[in-house]
Amino acid sequence: RYLFALPVRGSEGLYMVNGPPSFTESTAFQRDSGKNCKAVAFSKDGSLFAWCNGEKVNIVNVISAELLRSFDLPKAVCLEFSPKNNVLATWQAYTTAKDGTVGVPNLQLHDVKTGKCLKSFIQKKMQNWHPCWADDESICARNVNNEVHFFENNNFNTVANKLHLQKVNDFVLSPGAQPTKVAVYVPGSKGAPSFVRLYQYPNFGGPQSALANKSFFKADKVTMLWNKKATAVLAIASTEVDKTGASYYGEQTLHYIATNGESVVVQLPNSGPIYDVAWNPNSVEFCAVYGYMPAKATIFNLKCEPVFDFGTGPRNAAYYSPHGHILVLAGFGNLRGQMEVWDVKNYKLISKPVASDSTYFAWCPDGEHIVTATCAPRLRVSNGYKIWHYTGSLLHSYEVPSNEEMWQVSWQPFLDGVFPAKAVKYQAVPSDLPSAEPKPAQAYRPPALRNKPITSSKLHEDEPPQNMRPQSGSSDKPLSKTALKNQRKHEAKKAAKQEAKADVNQESTQYSASQNAPRSTVPAVTSGDPEVDKKIKNLKKKLKAIEQLKEQAAAGKQLEKNQLEKIQKESALLQELEDLELGL
Repeated sequence: RYLFALPVRGSEGLYMVNGPPSFTESTAFQRDSGKNCKAVAFSKDGSLFAWCNGEKVNIVNVISAELLRSFDLPKAVCLEFSPKNNVLATWQAYTTAKDGTVGVPNLQLHDVKTGKCLKSFIQKKMQNWHPCWADDESICARNVNNEVHFFENNNFNTVANKLHLQKVNDFVLSPGAQPTKVAVYVPGSKGAPSFVRLYQYPNFGGPQSALANKSFFKADKVTMLWNKKATAVLAIASTEVDKTGASYYGEQTLHYIATNGESVVVQLPNSGPIYDVAWNPNSVEFCAVYGYMPAKATIFNLKCEPVFDFGTGPRNAAYYSPHGHILVLAGFGNLRGQMEVWDVKNYKLISKPVASDSTYFAWCPDGEHIVTATCAPRLRVSNGYKIWHYTGSLLHSYEVPSNEEMWQVSWQPFLDGVFPAKAVKYQAVPSDLPSAEPKPAQAYRPPALRNKPITSSKLHEDEPPQNMRPQSGSSDKPLSKTALKNQRKHEAKKAAKQEAKADVNQESTQYSASQNAPRSTVPAVTSGDPEVDKKIKNLKKKLKAIEQLKEQAAAGKQLEKNQLEKIQKESALLQELEDLELGL
């Protein structure tokens, strides 16, 4: 059995809370009561914990609570462990000397085992301050003056490689095993477009060496998200101002870029801002929350085709569970904190808990528990945290005293595979706490209407999820994904049979009149998908051209090499046409 730790940082100091099922303060970790705790960090496997308290940076072993290292860094405000716990990176605000000379290096890399400082760098900006490591620590990278410097095997005295482009604004290393891939974003300038490129380390020799390239004009900022298997990147490009004047938030577009060179703009059915995009940990689908409120949420596959539409609702965030079998759609910030918990294998709604005024949400590594929190400085009143089971039960709630603040709470991380995936439950787990369902606020009614019956005055109706919409036809029961697929196949086969029948009838009636009856006289049967219809039309066009070439060859005309190659492709094209018409 694993006992989680949740560090809580605030004006009451820094302390650890035991996770489910006890929720008591940990006695193993001694509370640091100082009010100056600026930052905390866990190692990737959750075995080490570091914090800075305004005097020192301390590292403890989480299991034994033994103090392993202590560094005299009173001004440190950011901490980060390398993936295999060999290095602790610390950052403090950069300052120059009074006479204007260059300040001292403010980014330091410490050897966790010996406590020795491996290297110091000048890192002026807090944004993207920490170096990025590959998961096996064979590579470490940082952005220096708009180019990416790579170090190997934690040897920070030698720059092993450089990725030099016009002005690299941001980069992201791929997760997982070697070979490491790098996604880089270069903003456009002087009429040239912005672009995102994917490279495989260490092949950086010019544009030809890139695995993939996607350029776009509308981008002041780009967020890049690798999937877990490192096969593709989602890039959210946003402009600060929408020149059409349609949106106060600027404009966003979503791009899919794969390491095999494919790139496409994800077509979102509703116009409006893109609030959130999240990869499923299985790496084969992603969820986007977008459109003017009430926002739409849709799951897309790797072909960027919609797989499931959740309809519309008050939401602006999407969070997949660590195993990828549950998805939470939530409305935080300026929304009321409503959460929708979905089983994404069967597309069934599990629960709809409400966590009002939440500024933070995180899944527990066990894939069963969730923490929501209200933290300062985002909100300075009603600070505290709540721990939920995904079935909607509130298991624990803590609110800090009214004169205190809470700044941060987080789960202790664990490596993938520590917790096996469990079957999804729909029945709410038992809890000692009452349901946290808030009382619905009553809408203001003018005195003249107060004694009259209430009529609905909704500006818009929320669109239900696709499997809860009324079906056209005799059956009221919504069809499953497989049933829909089979229905489409059946219809396509039926259409193909009718076409074949029509072909036979036509040939028999027209054979005496003309042996070369054109195929185009057959009534067109559509698949219902305009994209597929377009492909079928193009294939028929190519086959017609091949037919004409064969006639020319039979008449004794000498054909060119490329024309002969076209004729050789006939059987492959016929097969492709047959597959499309059968809906495969």
